[in-house]
Amino acid sequence: MVNYGIVGCGHISNKHALGIQEIEDARLVAVCDNDITRTDPFIEKYEVIPYERYSDFLADARIDAVIICTPSGLHGSIGKQAVLAGKHVLVEKPFVLDIAEGEELVDLCRVKGLKLGVVHPNRFKSVVKVLNNAIDEGWFGKVTHASAVLRWNRSNRYFQDASWRGTRELDGGILFNQAIHNIDLFNWLVGPVKEIFAYGAKRLHEIEYEDVCVSVLKLSSGALGVLEAAITLYPENLEESLAIFGTQGTAVLGGKSLSRVLEWKFSCLSEEQRKEQIETLNSQAELSAFGHREVIRDFTEAISVNQEPLVSGKEALNTLYLIKAVYQSIESKQPIKITNF
Repeated sequence: MVNYGIVGCGHISNKHALGIQEIEDARLVAVCDNDITRTDPFIEKYEVIPYERYSDFLADARIDAVIICTPSGLHGSIGKQAVLAGKHVLVEKPFVLDIAEGEELVDLCRVKGLKLGVVHPNRFKSVVKVLNNAIDEGWFGKVTHASAVLRWNRSNRYFQDASWRGTRELDGGILFNQAIHNIDLFNWLVGPVKEIFAYGAKRLHEIEYEDVCVSVLKLSSGALGVLEAAITLYPENLEESLAIFGTQGTAVLGGKSLSRVLEWKFSCLSEEQRKEQIETLNSQAELSAFGHREVIRDFTEAISVNQEPLVSGKEALNTLYLIKAVYQSIESKQPIKITNF
């Protein structure tokens, strides 16, 4: 049994609490927020102990692992304190905003023998798992190009509801916040990326960072790629898509939350097999939507059997190196080579 404590009781923490509840070998025992009133719903629903002071929360010997759901800019410092207190750490995306903090946390967990995971639930979707298998099995032949697209809406109300949103210090930007899942999948499935050129612009919102970004990439395989991210869509979220094209295959995943197969054509599949796979995958879309549960299940198993989680801290750093290069290109107006991979 792995006992969890959640720090930060905002909207996303509810998904973690529900996920823990559905896993036999996991239990939520404590929550922490500097606004103690935000812990009330958790006390009523999960019968947990609430904490206002993080130091008191970390002193609770029952807690095996801490899930960090605070504003993004606090992830590094809060994670470090948890590790120094002897806790395993699961961090909501983005892992950190300061890459140096992330690298330090990865090294510290290695020295302390503690598990470090980052929440990227899209990797656990059924359609993504099958797509990853198709790549591993060589169904695409030679990958020629790929794209990841996020076309969403974020209203002014979204930013007004939490003062830290829209700030570089605590929120980070569209790539750290909304589009990080798409960037993570792109880099994991068809990366690593060798070089990138990007444009970013603030077209709608009065915030401290861009709300539209487009990047062109060269992959180490020789393939080319495009990343597009926007939170300016009218009047609501339009799509989240991932497309991979090769000499022997074409696959496009889409829908408003990357949950449906739109194209699935491979030379190794008969027409009957192709249609059957599409029907099966699309029928599972709703069942696989609760990715946070699967992230926590994977992290619980990693602790229990002493193995790395699917998205370790080190793995999450690869996504941050790519995001950092995008911002360097936007600022310098030059292509940026990536050498961290």
